[in-house]
Amino acid sequence: MKQIFAYENIEQYQKNIQTTQYLVGKLEIYRQILEKEFKLHDIPKAIVWTSEEIATNIFSTVPIPAYTTKDIIYMNPNLEDWRQLFLRQLEGQQHFEIEKYYKTICNDHIFCILAHELTHHSDLFLDEFDDERMDSIWFEEGMCEYLSKKLTLNENQFDEIAKIELELIHLFKDKYGKQSLDDFGTASYESESLTSIMYDYWRSFQTIKYLVEERSDNNIHHVFEVYHRWHKEGRKVSLTQYFNLDSFLNSL
Repeated sequence: MKQIFAYENIEQYQKNIQTTQYLVGKLEIYRQILEKEFKLHDIPKAIVWTSEEIATNIFSTVPIPAYTTKDIIYMNPNLEDWRQLFLRQLEGQQHFEIEKYYKTICNDHIFCILAHELTHHSDLFLDEFDDERMDSIWFEEGMCEYLSKKLTLNENQFDEIAKIELELIHLFKDKYGKQSLDDFGTASYESESLTSIMYDYWRSFQTIKYLVEERSDNNIHHVFEVYHRWHKEGRKVSLTQYFNLDSFLNSL
């Protein structure tokens, strides 16, 4: 993967280069895991390292400064920017535990965001970026969230972020929890708030975590097998129905 830097000045580049090098080093290790265990065959052509402003206002209008467009990953590596973004998820509400957590996250947590984007390129996922089918987006996004966290964070870090995101689900369930998980991605990001977008990522992660750890005895590949079977059988019902997730989703 080529490393491309898109900053407004040399100071921004210099401010972020050390973190960028750290993230690239970790990504090489994670790439090897995906290639060996999760059918990563074709990697992106490049990562464009850029600022939050450029990522969300020039290259895209998505309010999250990390995303993949076909063969290119766009990523803001700045830790403080991500801390502030995650705090904005609270929409002005005060929550001591969540605020404390996001104020103290480290670059390992930022790496999960980059790893998530690379995970999208696994051939285990059935739909392409430009595919018109949208009925399994929650599975891919949730699995990218799960793998990027589970395979890179230590046990305590993983348990902590899972707990924080579950609390966020509870905090915003009445406001954003009415949409079916199968409808993930049907609304335009441009018309939604940051928190409403992230809400479905939190739900998708928790759902995959449940499927892997509670339903499949920590066998990630078994979950993929069921997902592939749903596809081969013609997607006759929604994927949440196929996994029989109604009770779990109602309990979130």
